[in-house]
Amino acid sequence: MAYRSSRWTRPNFGSDRKEFLLNFGLLVLRVGMGALLLFGHGSDKLVNFSVKAPTFADPFGVGSSFSLGLAVFAEFFCSLAVALGFATRLAVIPLLILLSTAAFIIHGGDPWARKELAMVYLVPYLTLLFTGSGRYSLDYLFFGKKHDGI
Repeated sequence: MAYRSSRWTRPNFGSDRKEFLLNFGLLVLRVGMGALLLFGHGSDKLVNFSVKAPTFADPFGVGSSFSLGLAVFAEFFCSLAVALGFATRLAVIPLLILLSTAAFIIHGGDPWARKELAMVYLVPYLTLLFTGSGRYSLDYLFFGKKHDGI
């Protein structure tokens, strides 16, 4: 009966492993998606801002330069925040707006192949909105378990 005593509990190595794999998976997702959008799209828009601004899409009628500025903010700065795990849930909101706009407004009438890339980015960022950044993040380092999402 010592086993069932309140003083003895069986170690559960499986849950520690599952927690590690979950948090490591969120790290890979965050860094991977953040880096892909930052380096694949955001840095080019930031570096070539003046060249792209006159012809950039303006779906909300706020001006091409302002729309490009919003896209740079999301694709570069918010992607960097997501990759670092800093204010992750807050940082994915502009990304979700940007990617939804690209998929459903900018490419709304286009064939699926033109919308697909925005949708491919949209799904992992939506996942991070629900899960949070995980343990291996600046959110966890600065704010502790209450903000890591798990």
